[in-house]
Amino acid sequence: MNSPMPNRKTDTNNQKGFSTDFIGQNYDYPEASYEEREKIVQAHRDYQQGLMWTLAYHPRIPQKVRDAVSKWGTCKDEYEKGSNGWQEQLYIREARRMKSDYVMTQKNCERIDVVEDPVGMGAYGMDSHHVKRYVDANGFVQNEGNVEAHVPNPYPISYRSIVPKKDECENLLVPVCLSATHIAFGSIRMEPVFMVLGQSAATAACQAIDQRKAVQDIDYSLLKERLLKDKQVLEIDIK
Repeated sequence: MNSPMPNRKTDTNNQKGFSTDFIGQNYDYPEASYEEREKIVQAHRDYQQGLMWTLAYHPRIPQKVRDAVSKWGTCKDEYEKGSNGWQEQLYIREARRMKSDYVMTQKNCERIDVVEDPVGMGAYGMDSHHVKRYVDANGFVQNEGNVEAHVPNPYPISYRSIVPKKDECENLLVPVCLSATHIAFGSIRMEPVFMVLGQSAATAACQAIDQRKAVQDIDYSLLKERLLKDKQVLEIDIK
């Protein structure tokens, strides 16, 4: 497999250069056709496999690195059938997000704005991977766009952020592609948070059915009562 490394210098002092991030090659995925998405997935697989081959065998890599990486291999008891030990599914961290009557933002994550209708809590830092890789005027590879912002305390997530605008849809709850800015979603998008929001969404769906109401019109006090009874954590004391 061809090496993915260009004939350029790498600024190791600033820890720039190549990693397992295939920077900028995912932009077309959200709007792509299924056929185009398969090509994007294959391109990511080629990049990862090419990077691992390069680290293990390319003569430009220091010998001690090649000696170490060439001993690596895929896990023997995962992804055995047809994939040669490689994960078949691309991790889609973020593509489309809903825009509802309430948009979770950085202010929510930092508890500058605290919602009054929580259905779960987030706590992870707000982060975003690099979005662009380029070669600067001095011939160094540079990565641009990485964000790692601290979240001081767990924060509540609004019920309104997981339901659409009522004039768009009345019977849908969206615990994953919820209404949030890019930076807020970088915190909310953790799997345990999705599980929490999924439980709350299911409870809200049951109440909407029982009350014969749109998901936007259910009685939040009844939803909160049920969630707390089910030991859902909706807020914590901040001292």
